[in-house]
This record gives sequence, structure tokens and C-alpha cells, in this order.
Amino acid sequence: MKRLLKDQTQIILDSIADGVFTVDADLRITSFNRAAEKITSVKKEEAQGRHCWEVFKASICEKSCALKETMKTGKQIVNQSIFIVNLEGERVPISISTALLKDGSGKVIGGVETFRDLTLVEALRKELSGHHTFFDIISKNSEMQRLFGLLEQVSEGETTILLEGESGTGKELFAKAIHSLSPRKGGPMITINCGSLPDTLLESEIFGYKAGAFTDAKKDKPGRLALAEGGTVFLDEIGDISPALQVRLLRVLQDKVYEPLGSTKSEKADVRIVTATNKNLEKLIKEGKFRHDLYYRINVVKLVLPPLRDRKEDIPLLAEHFIRKYTRLIGKDIQGLSPEVLPVLMSHDYPGNVRELENIIEYATVVCKNSLIGVDHLPDYFHSKLDMVATAVADENSDKGLSLDEMEKSVIYEMLRKNQWNRKRTANQMGIHPSTLWRKLKRLNINTPKQDGRTKNP
Repeated sequence: MKRLLKDQTQIILDSIADGVFTVDADLRITSFNRAAEKITSVKKEEAQGRHCWEVFKASICEKSCALKETMKTGKQIVNQSIFIVNLEGERVPISISTALLKDGSGKVIGGVETFRDLTLVEALRKELSGHHTFFDIISKNSEMQRLFGLLEQVSEGETTILLEGESGTGKELFAKAIHSLSPRKGGPMITINCGSLPDTLLESEIFGYKAGAFTDAKKDKPGRLALAEGGTVFLDEIGDISPALQVRLLRVLQDKVYEPLGSTKSEKADVRIVTATNKNLEKLIKEGKFRHDLYYRINVVKLVLPPLRDRKEDIPLLAEHFIRKYTRLIGKDIQGLSPEVLPVLMSHDYPGNVRELENIIEYATVVCKNSLIGVDHLPDYFHSKLDMVATAVADENSDKGLSLDEMEKSVIYEMLRKNQWNRKRTANQMGIHPSTLWRKLKRLNINTPKQDGRTKNP
């Protein structure tokens, strides 16, 4: 009878699409179903009797074995995403769940783990991500997609390009994309931050100098223009250069020649110049701080990069990208954001743009000790914002505390108000489908004005 029951159990386990295995109290495998064989490429006969970490070689086996943790604490683990290594040496993404095995008297005699192959899910995620990625620039915003198309066109020639946008919007990434798409991609790309060096040092950095040009010039030193021969020079924060340096740079753009400091001989500048600024150059021209003739030389093609607050639909994509980046760097297994975090991130205006979001996620991955980033893992200034929301909710109903639903309700209501009650625009900023937003409005009992802007502002 016992043998018949065991055979029936194995038949049931083999009919399940997910991998299933059990272990004894010493973490030695006692059963291994057919799906487990397929996912790991390990036969049941080879797996049984061995320690589970010898078979799976998973990303958490050495540090924090999920099954061992469950047997130690009695707490189940549900749908934790990890990687295992199969017999071919390939990394296979899986999600795992664990539980205890007990005998008739309630004594723990082992554990069971189920795991699901996420290879197809991961492939689809990468394919979807690829549609929104352009030379390491991540965006599904319509204006950014338009700029991606323009980049491919303007990168082909030698045209000087001006990138305009706030700090942290990704101007250097755009400059790198221009270089990579251009006929000069085989040459070097040299970046000069015009705002980080004093004027005299910046001049010698750009043009180089000859021995004896000044007291400490013991030998010739080539400038960045010479080092970028055949490639691209990216002049970041060009609005910070002095009028005297603007004159010298104008000659490079007009005549493609320059003189190193201390030299009487002109050098040819075989480079393409891409510039960037976070300042209003037209305003600087009116104030007499920037030459109008230089402006017209660098402003042949101008690409204006939108700030993150104007493309909030990119926040979920960017957050996922930065989580993957920093979990790899610090060796953690953080799978993403907990549900209450995204509305908080979406409600922030990001004066530091994408760079600020990256810093937020980097901080969160460092302090997070769980598989999901929670509100408690965000920097302190988010907590003060949440306290303000809590106070507002408490004022409305002093008998209630702030629940996650109330916090989400306040955030969504505020985003709707900022978007003049336009649901489609709000859903885009939140990175969700309009029907999902509609369901949230119903669930959270959010009442919007009758004139919600859907017909007037589609």
C-alpha cells in the first residue's frame, strides 16, 4: 500500500509543470519530479541523495539558502526570483516557493521547494525593454522617441549639435549615442566639462600647450582637440566658458584650426563638436555673457531633452533598470519595488532628474534587506513627504491612521489634480494602463469632478 501511494504521488508530481523536489532534515534530495529534470538538465537518479546546493548551484545557495531558512524559521517563501546554473553552465531564471514537510505527529522531517522556469518571461521582458532602449537611453516617452529618430538622422553628418536640458537629463548619453551613430565612431570621444575647470586650465586642456608656454610647462602637452583626432569632442556646460575662450572656440568651429598655448603654428582640428548646456544661452546673449556668433555656430541642430517630471511614464522602466544595475554591483537579490513605492516615486518632481532617481534607487538597494524595496528604504526626504500626506489624511479623519490605501489614494488624487483630472495623462505618468487607473479609482473610492478633461484633453 505504501509503495502504491508513493508511485501515485510521483505520478502527480510528474504531471505538474513546475519543478518540485523534497529534502530530508540534512537537505539531501529525496524526490525530484520530471519538470525539475527538464529545467535543471539533471536526472532524478543523479539528484536524489545529493545536497540541494550541489544540484542547483543557485545565486542564493551559498549566502542564504531559501529552503534552509524555511526549515530553520518555519516561514514559507513565496515566488522569490533567483538564478540557477544547469548542466550546460547556463544561468536559468526561476521563481521559488518553499514549505515544511512534517510527519503525523507534527515533527519537521524535511522541506519541499517548487520552482518555475522564467526563461520565457525574462526573454519577453528583455524584448520589451529593447523597444524602449536606445544606446543605453531608456524611455517610452513620445518626445524622447521622437528625439531617438532625430539622432539617427543628425548623427550621420558633421553637423554641430547643441543638447539643451536640465542637469541629470542624460545629455552625455545623447552625446555618446551621436558619436556611436556617426562615421567617426571608430575614433575617440573626448568629454570636457567646461564648468568644472578654471578658465586658464580649461584653455590648456582644450588646446594643449608647448614647452615654455608658462612656468610649469616643461614639455609639450597635447590638448583634448588633438587627443580626439578623427573622433568627437563633447563640450559639456558650454554656457560656463569665458568670452575670451569663446573667441578661440569660434575659430575652431569656423576654420577647423587652433593654436596650442605658446605656439605660432596652427593645428588642424579633425573633430566633430557636440555641445551641451543646462542654461538659457539666448538669455546669456542678451546679458552680454555669450557671443551670438558662437551660439549660431553650435546651434545648427538643437535637441531639447525633457526633464523627468515631464516624462513620468519612464520612472517604472528606469527604476527597474537601476535596481538590476545596483543589485548586480552589490550582490543582492532584490526583485523590484513593493506596490506602495511606485506611487510615491511617481508623485515626486525630480529636480535632479534621472540622476536623482538613480541615486534614490542606489540608496534603496544598499539599505534594503528584503527581496522588495519598500517605502522605508527610500531616502529621508521622502519620509517627510509621506508624513505630510499622513497629516493631511489625519486632518480629514482624525480617528483613522494612515494606511497604504490612504497613502495611495492621496498620491493618485494629487497626480490627477496636477493633470487637470485627465485620467489618460495621469495613467501615462504612473506607467499603468488607463483601465488599471480606473479600477484603482473605483477601489479607493476616488471621486473626480464631472469635467475630468477626458473629452477636452484626450
